[in-house]
Amino acid sequence: MEKTELKDAFAEFKNLKNIDRPTMMGVLEDVFKTQLAKTYGSSDNFDIIINIDKGDCEIYRNREVVENVEDPNTQIALAEVNKDSDEYEIGETYAEKVEMKSFGRRGILNIRQNLQGRIMDIEKANLYNKYIARIGEIFTGEVYQTWSKEVLILDEDGNELRLPKSEQIPGEHFKKNDTVKAIIKSVEMKNNTTPYIVLSRTSNEFLEKLFEQEVPEIYDGLITIKKVVRVPGERAKVAVESYDERIDPIGACIGVKGARIIGIVRELRNENIDVLQWTSNTQLLIQRALSPAKISSIVPGEDGKIKVYMLPDEVKKGIGKGGCNIRLASMLVGQEIEVWRELPKQDEEEEDVLLSEFDNEIEPWIIEKLQSIGCDTAKSVLALSPADIAKRADLEDETVAEVIRILRSEFEE
Repeated sequence: MEKTELKDAFAEFKNLKNIDRPTMMGVLEDVFKTQLAKTYGSSDNFDIIINIDKGDCEIYRNREVVENVEDPNTQIALAEVNKDSDEYEIGETYAEKVEMKSFGRRGILNIRQNLQGRIMDIEKANLYNKYIARIGEIFTGEVYQTWSKEVLILDEDGNELRLPKSEQIPGEHFKKNDTVKAIIKSVEMKNNTTPYIVLSRTSNEFLEKLFEQEVPEIYDGLITIKKVVRVPGERAKVAVESYDERIDPIGACIGVKGARIIGIVRELRNENIDVLQWTSNTQLLIQRALSPAKISSIVPGEDGKIKVYMLPDEVKKGIGKGGCNIRLASMLVGQEIEVWRELPKQDEEEEDVLLSEFDNEIEPWIIEKLQSIGCDTAKSVLALSPADIAKRADLEDETVAEVIRILRSEFEE
């Protein structure tokens, strides 16, 4: 029975994938030596012969032939070895085969459990090494189970990968057997458990890899992605550059009639993607990043912020829905950008009043919030709808109504 159990453990170990033969032999020998040391006190004088193919093992104990035995594990009496013949002399080595039954039922069980534990450790290490080398690669798998905080996805070998809620595009919902594409973000070993493999669909690298898949010129290195910024599920900006003047990097990324980029947009749940040409000229990069809004002037601020002046009709385009466009432009440039209204010349001749002139009627913090959305004059505020002001400046409806009342009274005759 004991031998059958060991053969089963051998078979399990032999069938383990991605392990070289020397490592396998070393592990098996180490497992048996550990048990020998427990049984006999030391394993230094034992020879272990393992036949992996047959799932068998032979163990021999080598003892020195002596007149008087002091250590039964390493010595054997001359009278005992020569009781049937006179072949051995003092000082020679006597090799005796150790039967598996000598370990006892508990010993056999220890060997099996130790071997299974080592198998699990090797499987964990192999899985960890496999995916640590694949960080940054696109992974496609099938949803096995969904929870409120994460989605469990299996690879072709049944290994578990996780897609946390924080790494999912807002509004995404998955169900069992759905196919999911994501980037391998990280691999961690926690408390000696199975490696925790994290996927992401919100990282900038995921969008970059999708472009590599869809645009051969990027994969071949003819076009370089210089920078990617995203507000997952809403909008992204991808700055590209080509060192070959014959290649239009923007046209190549978009494709004929948008054939290349449409697949990426669909994969990202209709996330709007702006592809623009990279430049080291900061002002030119800002102009491209804030497109389609037209910029009147750009003034670097002393506080590190960049002030961008636009005509009133262009401000909304530059800021974008919920401030998304201006935020992405700031991320792309690496500096905070503020949009300021610039009045047309014909309006400059008309009466208008700076918001700062109303500090005796409107609280300073409210004026600052209005200025932060590009409204620095009374007319620039009155040009917007109350709902738009409340949302963009994060003000209560009642506060906005009072501000509008105060500003309108300034122009009433």
